[in-house]
Amino acid sequence: MKKRILPKLIFLAFPFVLLTSCLTTTTAAGSVGADRKQVMLISEEAIEQSANESYAEVLAEAKKAGKLNTNTSTVQRVQKIAKLLIAQTPTFREDALSWDWQVNVISDETVNAWCMPGGKIVVYTGIIDTLQLTDGELAAVMGHEIAHALKEHSRERASQEGLQNLGVAAAATILGLDEESYQLLGIAAQYTLTLPFSRKHETEADHIGTELMARAGYDPYDAVNVWKKMSAASGAQPPEIMSTHPSHESRISDLQVIAEKVYPLYKAAKK
Repeated sequence: MKKRILPKLIFLAFPFVLLTSCLTTTTAAGSVGADRKQVMLISEEAIEQSANESYAEVLAEAKKAGKLNTNTSTVQRVQKIAKLLIAQTPTFREDALSWDWQVNVISDETVNAWCMPGGKIVVYTGIIDTLQLTDGELAAVMGHEIAHALKEHSRERASQEGLQNLGVAAAATILGLDEESYQLLGIAAQYTLTLPFSRKHETEADHIGTELMARAGYDPYDAVNVWKKMSAASGAQPPEIMSTHPSHESRISDLQVIAEKVYPLYKAAKK
C-alpha cells in the first residue's frame, strides 16, 4: 500500500516543488511594501516579445482607423505625466529607466489604459473624457498601469495559470475524477485561486501606482477620487468574490489608507 501512495504523493507535490524553486522578487518594497515574492515559470524575454507583437498590432489598427495620437494637446498631456511617473520607477526597479518606454493615445470611447511589459503605454481618450480626469487623477490611472509592468503581473499571471493547470490535472489523475468532476475542480480552482490572485494584483498596482504619483508630485488622494468617479460611472458590480477586481468600496477604502501613508512623499516632492 505504501508503495502505491508514495509515487502519487510525489506527483501531487511536484507543482509545489516547482513553485518554490521559481520564487523571485521583481520590485523593491518602496514605502508601500511591494517586495512580495512571485512565481515566475515563464521567461521575461518570452512575455516581452509577445507584448511587443500585441502592442504593434494595436498601434497599427489604431493608425489605420485614424485614431492614433490625433489630439496633440492630449498626447502632450499624457506624455508629460508619463515622463514624471517613469522618473520615479527606480524606487521599485533600478532597471526600469532603461526600458523602451513608449506612450501613445488612442481616440476611442473605451474607458481604459494599460502598460504592457517593458513599458508600452496606451491611454484611451474614453477614460479621460468619461471620468473628466484631472492631471492628478490621470497620473493615478497611469501609475497603476505602470505598476503592473514594474511588478511583471502579466508574466506572473501566465506562470500562475500554468502551474494551476498542472496542479488540477495532477489532482484529477490521482483522485480518478471523471470529466464532470474534473470541470468542477477547475471551477473551484478559478474562484479560490485565479480571481483572488488577480484581485491581489490590482491592489498591489494601486499601492505602487499611488506611491509613484506621490513621488512625482501628484496628490495621492486623487487616486481615491478616480475610483469614486469610476463607481459613479459604472453602476452595479458583481460580488467581489466573483470578480477579477476589488469592489469599488473596498478599493476606495484601501486607497485612502495608502494615500495617507504616502502623502509625506507628495509633500516632499512639492517643496
